[in-house]
Amino acid sequence: MNKSLSGKPGAVQFLGLMGGVFVASLISGTVLYGRFMKRLPFGSVRTDRASRLTWLDLHNLLGAATLVWATVVGFTGLVNELQTPLFGLWRVTDVRQILRPYASLPVPSQDHLSSVQAAFDTAAKAAPSNEVTGLSFPGASFGSPVHYVLWTRGATPLRARLFTPVLVDARTGELTGAYPMPWYLRFLEISRPLHFGDYGGMPLKILWALLDVVVIGVLVSGLVLWASKRRIATDARLRALGYELDDSDGVPALAERAG
Repeated sequence: MNKSLSGKPGAVQFLGLMGGVFVASLISGTVLYGRFMKRLPFGSVRTDRASRLTWLDLHNLLGAATLVWATVVGFTGLVNELQTPLFGLWRVTDVRQILRPYASLPVPSQDHLSSVQAAFDTAAKAAPSNEVTGLSFPGASFGSPVHYVLWTRGATPLRARLFTPVLVDARTGELTGAYPMPWYLRFLEISRPLHFGDYGGMPLKILWALLDVVVIGVLVSGLVLWASKRRIATDARLRALGYELDDSDGVPALAERAG
């Protein structure tokens, strides 16, 4: 899913809906494929039969081979599109609860603020396995009127998206607390690079791209099967109405039966 669209509500809803439909199609396809494969060895591709059966076998084989990857990417993509409501939930629950005791306090003047460097040092001690990535001064949006809010994140690739805000009292320089993200935001942030293939650098991105091509092949073969099924159904209805199909010249033509 496109990172640039994540901030647009309409795009978020559309991509979230598409992610849900994609995961649902994987589940339904697995159920149908499991019943179908009881009659054939796994991976069978019948090239000596009608072309529609060959397309069906390829569709099933490619879908089964990429099922786990497609499920992971589809589900994590769906989770990624929930970032706006999940972060909003965090702000109105945990963050509001933490900042409530200080909401009515006046913002201190700059002459009465403690050292910013000392705040960085305090945050580094409060979250020793993290690195400080940013700081908000007292009175900033979604902050506290009397605290430095220092944002820290994990120093390893797996934890690089797990943020822990640290509150340092800007009047005294003392630590107020470190507040790790709730479980649902941790799950969201861990799933984001897994969806985009960011964990393993360029080799993983290339693998993700190749698997994308295979899944596109599953989509194309599914469309071919759907179109051929509609044509078979249409042919059957035409014959039932008294028409005879003539495909001798390669283009279907209709010739009315003689009474």
